[in-house]
Amino acid sequence: MKKLFTIGMSFILIFTLLVGCSSTSNSESSGDTIELSFFHRWPTEPKKQFFEEAVKEFEASHPNIKIKTEAVLNDSYKEKIRVVLGSKNPPDVFFSWSGEFAYNFVRANQALDLTGAVNEDKEWSSQIIESQFKPFTLDGKIYGVPWSTDGKAFFYNKSIFNELNLEVPKTWSDFITVSEKIKDAGITPISFGSKAPWTISHYIGSLNQLMVPEDVIAKDYDRQNVEGDFSHPGYVKALEKFMELEPYFNKGVNSVDHQYARELFIGGKAAIGFFQLAEIGLIEPTLKEDLGVFNIPTIEGGKGNPNSITAAPEGIMISSKTKHPEEAMEFVKFLTSKEKGIEQLTEVSEYSAVKGTTNSENASPLQQEAIDLIVNADKTYLWLDTALDIEIVDAYLNGTQQMLGGNKTPEEVMSDVQEAAKEVKASSKN
Repeated sequence: MKKLFTIGMSFILIFTLLVGCSSTSNSESSGDTIELSFFHRWPTEPKKQFFEEAVKEFEASHPNIKIKTEAVLNDSYKEKIRVVLGSKNPPDVFFSWSGEFAYNFVRANQALDLTGAVNEDKEWSSQIIESQFKPFTLDGKIYGVPWSTDGKAFFYNKSIFNELNLEVPKTWSDFITVSEKIKDAGITPISFGSKAPWTISHYIGSLNQLMVPEDVIAKDYDRQNVEGDFSHPGYVKALEKFMELEPYFNKGVNSVDHQYARELFIGGKAAIGFFQLAEIGLIEPTLKEDLGVFNIPTIEGGKGNPNSITAAPEGIMISSKTKHPEEAMEFVKFLTSKEKGIEQLTEVSEYSAVKGTTNSENASPLQQEAIDLIVNADKTYLWLDTALDIEIVDAYLNGTQQMLGGNKTPEEVMSDVQEAAKEVKASSKN
């Protein structure tokens, strides 16, 4: 009996010690260093250094938080982020394009609902352009915080235009005429690289919005709307308009990337390029006053909105599996503060989604003029490759790449897109 009592007392003592240790451990862990993982898509300069410095600054003001950063380039990021978010150890904080790209993570329960944090801290969130939250909102809940906003437009070399006595084209017919005159002068009219096919999506999306009615696009792009079937003839016409530009591109577009196209333009070897407005900061230091920007010209007979532009925010999301949601949100707020927004335009030429961050002190007149293309547009459309389900995107971009290589017609491309859309929309009902 005494032996049993002794064993029992020993068990109680051990249990008490374990509970005490556990309690002490939890208490100490609150004071220990917390490590957050941060995943973005800019492993090259100048953004690489921008985020490295931002992390150091945040860590200095939050000594109990350490941030481990990883970055991979654009197309690789699109694949890897899907893989890592489905793993046991997803990044706590990660970048995402808006629209369908972000919604995929929400539907897979991989993204944290940020609605409460956005609504509770109005001092911070009210500084962000309200409309930029919409492409990160699904079923009334906010899952991403806009970091940047950007748009797509044609850049042109004013020196070449003046030398050839050319004016900025207002219509598509004018655009073709101008391109022909540039070609006749022995200069590449339009620089383009489609080795990474996301560049194709920007052209096709922009042409779709000019050729297809808004209500039709809304129905077709919605993966849950089974009535949307991409059968409107404007989609084929948009691809035909794209192919009208093919004779004016540099040779071998499918074998060169976007950076090559940009360098061709910067070097004065091409008169026009279709670039993101954020690229002004990369191009203007070389071309200076010779750089100009114009929106995609109106297409005669188009059924879409002629005063539309491809423009979209890119944002930051938090994993639903994070063990430190409050600290992760604190880092997100830091990256989307007005102070950092002003810096990002100055240092990496990214337009911030925070109000009042583009002004005469940190932006050139051309950068201010360019952002007005977005502000003054009647309608903005997301990048095609993030607005659509990935299966439809793949059919669109792979088909258009083959079309550029002479292996498919616009009708065949749209047939593939229609089939992909049919399968995606059927599966979304189940």
